[in-house]
Amino acid sequence: MSLGWLNERLAGYRDAPAVIWQGRACSYAQLATQTSDWAPILAKRGVAAGTVTALVGHYSPGSISLLLALLEARAIVVPLSMDALPHREEFFEIAGVEHEFTVTADDRWSHTLCTGPRRDDAPLFQQLRAAGHPGLILFSSGTTGRSKAAVHDATRLLEKFQVPRHRFCVLTFLLFDHIGGLNTLFYCLANGGTVVSAPDRSPDAVCALIERHHVDLLPVSPTFLNLFLMSDAWRRHDLSSLKRITYGTEVMPPSTLQKLKDAFPGVTLQQTYGLSETGILQTKSRDDGSVWMRVGGQGYETKVVDGVLWIRSAAAMLGYLNAPSPFDQDGWMNTQDAVEVDGEYLHILGRRSDLINVGGQKVYPAEVESVLLQIPNVRDAAVYREPNAIMGQIVAARINLNNPEDEDAFRKRARRFCREHLAPYKIPARIELTRADQYTVRFKKTRGPSAPDHQEKGLEP
Repeated sequence: MSLGWLNERLAGYRDAPAVIWQGRACSYAQLATQTSDWAPILAKRGVAAGTVTALVGHYSPGSISLLLALLEARAIVVPLSMDALPHREEFFEIAGVEHEFTVTADDRWSHTLCTGPRRDDAPLFQQLRAAGHPGLILFSSGTTGRSKAAVHDATRLLEKFQVPRHRFCVLTFLLFDHIGGLNTLFYCLANGGTVVSAPDRSPDAVCALIERHHVDLLPVSPTFLNLFLMSDAWRRHDLSSLKRITYGTEVMPPSTLQKLKDAFPGVTLQQTYGLSETGILQTKSRDDGSVWMRVGGQGYETKVVDGVLWIRSAAAMLGYLNAPSPFDQDGWMNTQDAVEVDGEYLHILGRRSDLINVGGQKVYPAEVESVLLQIPNVRDAAVYREPNAIMGQIVAARINLNNPEDEDAFRKRARRFCREHLAPYKIPARIELTRADQYTVRFKKTRGPSAPDHQEKGLEP
């Protein structure tokens, strides 16, 4: 199955606004013209079917049209956001990139012929070339080790968007090389919606874009939503156009969700779920104030084994370019996400790798963080484990305050509050204050003394 259906769909939207970039609208007709204009440029520079091509950019008309043109040319595309450039050499070496296109903030482009080692013998690339399908390489990283390159058959990954769904004006908060960001982009384009690009992702800048362009769908992370609510930016702008806020990439603290529900009583709040390896699943939250959700949808199967969620996906990646396959012989993948089950609904507790074992008692950081975030003057909190000679591990917490406070006095106040809301073994034994941000460029929580600079697996918008 080709991607011809997508081109036909886009052509049918004609004068509707497809992309808003730096305040200017680009229609679907203009986007289609730009996409066609790329074909001779790619041919002249030797970009053909099966060519591994990096695309460094953002959600500009130039970047989006080039992405569409590369997929149409059946290239194997490595999308990279500007924030991923510190990893450029590593990613290029792993993927064996042959061509690099960079689209700048003013939508100008440049091309570089890469001279590094190629991966022509890679079985996953040979599989794509034999099928005549375009590919996508998305990089992810766990808490340790080298980044993993997830190789997707783009035809298979995008097939689900053939089913018509609601049309939204969407702010593209998640990055250009993020599975959730690409999912948002293709969902929006396939349904004739409008992509509002957000080069500046500060709360005030995001709110200004929502107000100016009447954005009705905001897909973000719980960490951003906490900062968003704390900033009071939402009070300074007219956000009445918002109809839906979706959140993923990490566990949502119930206290943050309740604040969000109180602030936006008329807005649908929806938890989302997906992984770089499987794509994004359809979800339905039990209600706007609930952390419970139903997960699945056409092409996806789920099961829970020993309290851990497993997924089998028709849109799953072909495999890692540089690591063993995470799928068992029947195609199931262990997500490493611990869950509770209530009928058809799931509650994500957190990654098994984040679990804190206090004398045999299990503690998930998100539960403790949710309580800490309710303490007056607390702006952000990150909970992690520390080794302990007696208990094996203890709960530790780093706290950001809104206003300066004596650290010893705050510790006493925080522990009093925690004793009223947590079991004794869940109360942080170590609390320290910090002024450093505790989130990545992807607005995901960083935990522990040496948290990774980015991590893709887990909850995804």
